[in-house]
Amino acid sequence: MENPKQRLSKVMAAAGVASRRSCEEIIFAGRVKVNNSVVLIPQTMVSQRDSIAVDNEPICATAQEKVYYMVNKPAGYICSSKGGEKSKLVVDLFEGIEQRLFTVGRLDKDTEGLLLVTNDGHFANQVIHPSSNLPKEYLAKTDKEVTHDHLIAISNGALVEGIFVKPANVTKVRRGTVKVTVTEGKKHEVRILLESAGLQVLELSRIRIGGLHLGALETGKWREISQNERDSIFR
Repeated sequence: MENPKQRLSKVMAAAGVASRRSCEEIIFAGRVKVNNSVVLIPQTMVSQRDSIAVDNEPICATAQEKVYYMVNKPAGYICSSKGGEKSKLVVDLFEGIEQRLFTVGRLDKDTEGLLLVTNDGHFANQVIHPSSNLPKEYLAKTDKEVTHDHLIAISNGALVEGIFVKPANVTKVRRGTVKVTVTEGKKHEVRILLESAGLQVLELSRIRIGGLHLGALETGKWREISQNERDSIFR
């Protein structure tokens, strides 16, 4: 069939706007126009002949070459495709990359560490979908020595976004540093778990997603990840 039609959210994800789920949120927010008219329904059918714009910026309706990166996110950067004049965006670190990139999931502004960046919406959905149940490991520096009682309290869990969650693993690394592994992926989950145990988080860094480790990648630096590394995420 000539110029076959596909769902708007799928076309946007293929064009590297964001993950499929995030594209739906962008559409619901009224940020997408098709042929100069705002569209609020992700299931709207479009073809290559249609003009699609996000925040009044045209996108390419044909699929881009897929690229996959890992970055050691610095504190102070936000995981968004747009921000205010003074905002520092993670995607701004990728100078010279032609593709339209987005972050896979989010780390809050004050959290550092391992973050995936791509233009592949399908891959992003695989990583962030709750059914993947991927372990994410964080290294937290706290304001006091971590005791056995702190470890028990963290392991017992806390209420996060109205849901009671427990970490998959908690390990003391040194005097005031602890590793926490979670699978829920709730907003500020690790910070809330530690604060509920009586520990103030001074520094927080994600060091692993599934089987992919941050390693020695310097803060603010990024590199391409191989097919084997992408597969290791889900092992």
